[in-house]
Amino acid sequence: VQLQASGGGLVQAGGSLRLACAASGRTVSRVNMGWFRQAPGKEREFVAAVRRSGGSTVYADSVKGRFTISRDNAKNTVYLQMNSLKPEDTAVYYCVAKDSDYARQYDYWGQGTLVTVSS
Repeated sequence: VQLQASGGGLVQAGGSLRLACAASGRTVSRVNMGWFRQAPGKEREFVAAVRRSGGSTVYADSVKGRFTISRDNAKNTVYLQMNSLKPEDTAVYYCVAKDSDYARQYDYWGQGTLVTVSS
């Protein structure tokens, strides 16, 4: 699976951004998709995921209620809608995918898109 993330940019605190992840080589409904992020000087962390079977979603506590992950099967794209952004959301966001429903590790990683939230 090849993943191409886009949509990052500079936004003020309280604003919104929508990230997009275009997949090729596999349909998004057949793989588990997600987003991770890495802030400067910090470890990479899980943000959100959508399961291939049933489309259920899961979020990190830090973004629950503010971020929404969704997928558009027709466009073979997964989105991350980010609302009420905070300076601590500043990070490089990576689109990820995995075949296994149970493995913790993701097999495929996109190149990352930078999100900067100013205070």
